[in-house]
Amino acid sequence: MTRPRIRVIGAGLAGCEAAWQAANAGCDVDLYEMRPHVRGPAHQTDRFAELVCSNSLRGAALENAVGLLKEELARMGSLVITSAREAAVPAGGALAVDRDVFATLVESRLAAHPQVTIHREEVTSIDPSIPTIVACGPLPSEPLSDAIDALLEGVPLGIMSKRRRLHYYDAASPIVATESLDLGQMYEKSRYDKGDGSDYLNIPLDREQYLTFVNDLRTLPKHSPKEFEADSTGGKAPYFEGCLPIEEMAIRGEDAMRFGPLKPVGLRHPETLVTPYAVVQLRKEDVAASAYNLVGFQTRLTWPAQKEAFGKLPGLANAEWVRLGVMHRNSFIDSPRYLGPDLRLRGDGYVWFAGQITGAEGYVEAAACGLIAATAAARELTGREAIAVPTDTALGAVVAHLQNEHSADFQPANVSWTFFSALPGKPIRDKRERRGKLAERALAHIDAWRDALGASRELVAVV
Repeated sequence: MTRPRIRVIGAGLAGCEAAWQAANAGCDVDLYEMRPHVRGPAHQTDRFAELVCSNSLRGAALENAVGLLKEELARMGSLVITSAREAAVPAGGALAVDRDVFATLVESRLAAHPQVTIHREEVTSIDPSIPTIVACGPLPSEPLSDAIDALLEGVPLGIMSKRRRLHYYDAASPIVATESLDLGQMYEKSRYDKGDGSDYLNIPLDREQYLTFVNDLRTLPKHSPKEFEADSTGGKAPYFEGCLPIEEMAIRGEDAMRFGPLKPVGLRHPETLVTPYAVVQLRKEDVAASAYNLVGFQTRLTWPAQKEAFGKLPGLANAEWVRLGVMHRNSFIDSPRYLGPDLRLRGDGYVWFAGQITGAEGYVEAAACGLIAATAAARELTGREAIAVPTDTALGAVVAHLQNEHSADFQPANVSWTFFSALPGKPIRDKRERRGKLAERALAHIDAWRDALGASRELVAVV
């Protein structure tokens, strides 16, 4: 029996996961990546599954929605999550990775897969009669962006629906070389001693130091948006609330950062036993701890301004910056109106979308979209009955957000507990216990879904 072919556009997290899942579900896959011939504005390398922002895949505990999503993906044989766990670096209660090790694992496994053919070339058109998963990420090249717009123009929408492509701003945090840090002004500690209890470097700030930093963020020069980053009215595109620039937080209120990335709670100094007024956290970038990133410090300050503001922080006076913060536009489609629950473009074609282009925000959510789209596409192309993603799961919550037509202003979001139904019986008041029970129910649903699909618990095919 001839295996059906499907092409996947983009070798980011969503595209790599989609290629892997489709290949293991009975399809031959043509995986297209435009780099190195064409480089997007956010990319620094030509590697598959490049993490262009933080190296953290966020919380690992099952009581955390994204932690549950990771476990669900792992049980579905996820290439991304299995590789991330193998490339992990200490990060307290989070899953953070060595970027190079992670990208090497993902790319080498796909390159060795007998059903995956890799094409290093740009895709500039989309034929809806050819089975395709569009996983181009939030910054497609201009020709591909035009091709997506053309596809959307052909989708029948309700009479009250508006045709629109949306966009918002996202950012990447600075990275500093470890050998340039004055470690005597910092202390090792994870919040609430999670993980090994010493997975982060912490810079304690007193009130005066903190207020000086707030003032610098408010007053120092910032990059102006490029012409292509303006919205359709010529104004500034909106920020994604889950990834605000650090200076935007400073503008919103004097204490905003102290209740955000500089929150001192759970970070009492191990020697003085004093809880600082605010704390700047640095997280390892690689296994060797040769570099750290400033947690939550995505920014659009100019590079000289970043050096000035961050250089005043204790221990960073002689910092050597491996990468300074950058700001860029991300694009996404109005998924509730354009995509079905299997992430297939509405209409008669064979096109699915996956990743941040759908409005699913976050590394893990992008991989989840790749799995959802590839699973649906593979079953369609191999003549098997569709089996919907189960509700009351983290994967189901990703789908529910992308199908939420109740909001007239669809915006990107991370996975959350919002779309989980209540547990039967008497309400459980303790949040941790309640979410633990929700996770237990979700994993039972995922195991049943996996068995119905015939998927494997392990990382299958060539490893």
